[in-house]
Amino acid sequence: MKVIVDEIEREVFITRKNNKNSYLKVGEDLNIYITTNYLTSDNYILELINNNTKYITKMTNLFLKKKELNKKFYYLGKEYDIIYFNETDILLGNEKVFLKKDFDLDKWYIKQAKEIFKEELDRIYKQFPINIPNPSLTIRKMKTRWGVCNVKTNRITLNLELIKRDIKYLDYVIVHELSHLVYANHSAYFWNLVSVLVPNYKTLRKELNNYEYD
Repeated sequence: MKVIVDEIEREVFITRKNNKNSYLKVGEDLNIYITTNYLTSDNYILELINNNTKYITKMTNLFLKKKELNKKFYYLGKEYDIIYFNETDILLGNEKVFLKKDFDLDKWYIKQAKEIFKEELDRIYKQFPINIPNPSLTIRKMKTRWGVCNVKTNRITLNLELIKRDIKYLDYVIVHELSHLVYANHSAYFWNLVSVLVPNYKTLRKELNNYEYD
């Protein structure tokens, strides 16, 4: 079955199971995938698609944007055009980055983040206005948070995606998480402590929230 949504012709792939309900999702290939009951009619499937055009449009735009972003390279707040090159693994120019096609970019980001995040954490820790234990650091990709503080284990976790953003956002998140070692909440006392080292935290927080998690 084929349908047209948003002027895009899409293949509809149907998986039939012993389900009570029907489920629809959009794949990165922009085709539509439906899981439904063995007895579900084609007319019902078409109606299901028509009733979910807003969702289909939303997911289509998301995947198209992600595909466009994959043509770009971001590092410490700067955007580079990607040029595939076989002479070296990675080479940063002023506006372009030269990459081998099979280069493990995530591994490179992690390597850079381990050095830069630790350096910034140590620097800010020394400036912190309240005496707190020196926290351990974990770096990983997260879908919903830029940073996490585990008060019990004295560990700060930073989102790897921060390596792509201007370093001012990394510093804000570090101050935010260090402040949780004093106040495990978002009270007025907490934000007053954050403002000691980051007076413009409201602006940075708002700007950072405009970025999407990868």
